[in-house]
Amino acid sequence: MALDGLALGFLAREINAQLAGGRVDRITQPDDDLLILHLRNRGVSQRLLLCATPGYARLHLSGKSYENPPQAPMFCMLARKHLQGGRFLGAEQLFSDRLLCLRFSSLNELGDPRDTLLYFEAMGKHSNLSLVQDGVILDSLRHVTLEMSRVRQMLPGQPYLMPPRQDKLTLEAASADSLLALMAPLQGPLHRFLFHHIAGLGAHSARELANRVGGEADCLLEELDKPQACRRLADLLAQLPGMASANLLVDERATPCEALPFPFLSCPGERQLPQPSLSQAVETLYFESDLRRRFDQRAAGLRRSLTQAIERAQRKLALLEEDTLSDSQLEALRVQGELLTAGLHLVTKGATEVELPDYYTGGTTRVALDNTLSPAQNAQRYFKRYRKAHTARKLAGEQKEKARSDLAQLEEALYYLEDALTSAQISEIREGLAQSGLLRRHTGHKARRKEAPSQPLRFESGQGLLIQVGRSSAQNERLLRAARPDDLWLHVKDQPGSHVLVSTNGKPVPRETLLLAARLAGFYSKARGQQAQVDYTLRRNVRKTPGGAPGQVHYTGEKSLLVAMSAQEAEAVPRA
Repeated sequence: MALDGLALGFLAREINAQLAGGRVDRITQPDDDLLILHLRNRGVSQRLLLCATPGYARLHLSGKSYENPPQAPMFCMLARKHLQGGRFLGAEQLFSDRLLCLRFSSLNELGDPRDTLLYFEAMGKHSNLSLVQDGVILDSLRHVTLEMSRVRQMLPGQPYLMPPRQDKLTLEAASADSLLALMAPLQGPLHRFLFHHIAGLGAHSARELANRVGGEADCLLEELDKPQACRRLADLLAQLPGMASANLLVDERATPCEALPFPFLSCPGERQLPQPSLSQAVETLYFESDLRRRFDQRAAGLRRSLTQAIERAQRKLALLEEDTLSDSQLEALRVQGELLTAGLHLVTKGATEVELPDYYTGGTTRVALDNTLSPAQNAQRYFKRYRKAHTARKLAGEQKEKARSDLAQLEEALYYLEDALTSAQISEIREGLAQSGLLRRHTGHKARRKEAPSQPLRFESGQGLLIQVGRSSAQNERLLRAARPDDLWLHVKDQPGSHVLVSTNGKPVPRETLLLAARLAGFYSKARGQQAQVDYTLRRNVRKTPGGAPGQVHYTGEKSLLVAMSAQEAEAVPRA
């Protein structure tokens, strides 16, 4: 659920209590619409997370770590320039709505103090984050051009205009008299009146306040003593800041579904889990789903590129198969040239074909002719076609082998992508394909910081031996380089899958460990969940394919096992 203005007000007060007066030590931007300020206040370092993703917009203290890009985006570098090293003066909620103004004080190039404002707008698809000085936008996370909105542009150099205000009472202005003036002529549910006339209230919050004022969430205005209800409502709104006691609302399956700034009487008490702070409740609500969504977005682009590359490779291979002459077609060109050379005297002038004795079969063969050429030139034409087709067939064979190799690498990369768990694995998959020339590298970026390599899965057999499973071609390559000659290597036969290595320490591998390693090799392959043939041999028998992509090998001396492993069985294998 999106946070409403009521919850953001509680969060602003919580942030001010923890961070006001703190120093901005560091700023990171893990994603396009996610900014994290690292502040130190009263000897304690904390992270302030600001997210402007539609449907996930939020602002809270965070205890989670995020992967940062190798190079900081432009907005992040600008925020560092104007905010880093400065003091956080506090967050102010404007108009009781989903709009916060965060104030910072720092020194400019001349050493003079200067205030910078960071406006946070949690407004659905229009959510945004803007750096503003002296009323002018320095930059925004999401640019809004004149073509996108004639009312309000969000571009560097433009004046910052407040979002259009709704005709609603703010929490501060909601006195008993002002509420009664609006409520007196109306009928219908009280929660609908609250939702439409008081700023910052979402539907759920409106139902809770209606429950506290009228005794039930669905109470009707015409059934209430309106003056008394307005007095109770005004008192309740004034008391809200002191009611802070965060809870996490869960559904019947114990899945978090809403962060509550105080206990809601309109919700079952057993489904409200007390939390140390509203920030922690919000983070618990959003973190896993938001992380998964961001990861899926990163993977989706690479998946599209891979799918398109696989389709191109398949079309290329089909064309090569179609255009290459068969053995009989190739031989027919040579024979026709020889028969024509031997029977030049039988060709009449201007003929378009000729019936010639075939000394290979003892019969006759009909040979097509080009009547603009002489008989001898026609014979040479057949020999030339034969030589050209023979050369083309040889080249096509090499091209088909390359196309098959590329297709195998792309299909393997797609398997690894579907199985990837971290952004580092996605980066390794893309980099491996870029090195092979199958995908283009991202352009327009400066040299990137080298990312820490992802690590293979590590399991321990019941006999105490280490089993490692590569999750990308780069991991497979590193596993092979680090393995000893007498380690055991396994791979599913003729399908994309992980390289599996058993560290033998120079000792024979127990049958139980061999079977476990083979089952893991089958599970971490395209054959997952089905019976698979797994080849195994010593590492010394595995050789990298000359000129092949990372992780591409050929091997000898293999033996095979037919194995299968379920997801439950794989989950139960002890990790090393």
